[in-house]
Amino acid sequence: MAPSGVEQTAPVPIPIPVLKFPPDDLRPYGRVNLFTRFPWLERFCKSRWFQFALVVPNLAFFWLFLLVGIFGTPVGNRNMIIVFVWILWWVVLIAVMVPFGSRAWCAMCPLPFFGDWIQRRKLVQVRPGKTYGLNNTLFGKGIRWPKQLSNIWIQNLAFLGLATFSVPLVTRPIVSVFVLGSLFVIAAGMALIWRHRTFCNYICPISGFLSLYSMAATVELRQKSGDECLKCRTKNCITGSDKGWACPWGVYMGKLDRNNYCGLCMECVKSCPNNNIALFARPSFTDSRLKGYDEVWKASIMTALAASYSIVLLGPWWSIKNWANPSESGQWGGFAVYAGALWFAALVGLPLLLAGAVWLGRRLGGRQQPFKAMFLQQAYTLVPFGLLAWIAFSVPLLMVNGSYIVSVLSDPAGWGWNLFGTAHVPWTPMYPEWARVVQAGLLLVGFAVAGRKGLGAARDAHRTTGAAVASFLPVLLLLIFLTSIFLRLYTG
Repeated sequence: MAPSGVEQTAPVPIPIPVLKFPPDDLRPYGRVNLFTRFPWLERFCKSRWFQFALVVPNLAFFWLFLLVGIFGTPVGNRNMIIVFVWILWWVVLIAVMVPFGSRAWCAMCPLPFFGDWIQRRKLVQVRPGKTYGLNNTLFGKGIRWPKQLSNIWIQNLAFLGLATFSVPLVTRPIVSVFVLGSLFVIAAGMALIWRHRTFCNYICPISGFLSLYSMAATVELRQKSGDECLKCRTKNCITGSDKGWACPWGVYMGKLDRNNYCGLCMECVKSCPNNNIALFARPSFTDSRLKGYDEVWKASIMTALAASYSIVLLGPWWSIKNWANPSESGQWGGFAVYAGALWFAALVGLPLLLAGAVWLGRRLGGRQQPFKAMFLQQAYTLVPFGLLAWIAFSVPLLMVNGSYIVSVLSDPAGWGWNLFGTAHVPWTPMYPEWARVVQAGLLLVGFAVAGRKGLGAARDAHRTTGAAVASFLPVLLLLIFLTSIFLRLYTG
């Protein structure tokens, strides 16, 4: 679902302490043009080899993971597909790439590789021409995705569905092979029928949470001048040209004001005839506006799942662990209870608590705003809180299980190899006593950012500070309640 308006919200500036650039590079709300600062980066992004150079290595790795998952050991912590995908890749993705690189993973993701080739019949170069109003020759039926489904509801349910089976997914190699292999097939099959990256936009479960949490990122791809976009007649960023493909995400750069639906493929940077698109550094959590209920429920689902994963994968509650892993324990009745509780918490419980807090806050603040507008504003607080909760969850994955990466690197399939002399490195947790301290600190940061954003939204919506504080108070209490739950899960 590409953004449909240019509505701009002035975010609260948050300094980026590690980036110090000359004043002439500064943009509104502290933006820094990285193409100006690093000319080599602009040359790389404008190169026709940009995305190919990023995708092909990942494609090779993923096919290696699939082969190892099929023919390697079924023991999860000795198989590369489990250790490298669900420990290394996940931690890097959620703790580094998303908060600092937005949807950079989408630029290098191998899942749509075959679908792109089916539609373009080119690996690197552009194929000029005319296809359904675009300036490129494309293949396949090119059917538009139904407008009624142009949202992230399918992604929400797909991610929640996969997460319900999280234990077998992240512990049994063959299950990971089935899931990842199916995503390859679905992406390629959809490219035969629907135009562009319909799979990435509306189906891919990974894309859904990247969409939400990319709002927190410290980079953004935007137009340099809105006036230049208004004067542009060709709109090559979305229609394509002989230098770049039409945006596979269906995004018009003149209206792009959030990171949510930009996959950073850089095709628009190549095709823009006015050199009016650049990559900017910016303060964290600059995008602070949810546009629909689908995004609210994504935030709720991700927050509920962060708690669920912490209970099932890191907690001491063995009965719940057995319920969540019925293929091993055989406790299908317990699994039904676990799955029902998870879906209720994600789809009903947390949204209902948030709606109740917003309703009460609206009454306390004097009803100066429609309920939906206030609900969407305050639901954003779950974005910084949820992201930091996920990063906190990921800390023990690396600190406690990181040594598996070193040993599996030498013996990827568990066949007794010792390629780099590290196969017999024992399981060695790294400073596990510090994990809880780091987790608690991250949660408190998430709470602080969520509180700041929620109070800022309340101030924008009310005439007086007293009314703003009164309207935000119930949401603040909800955030305190959620923080206490996560602190209990992470610190005991």
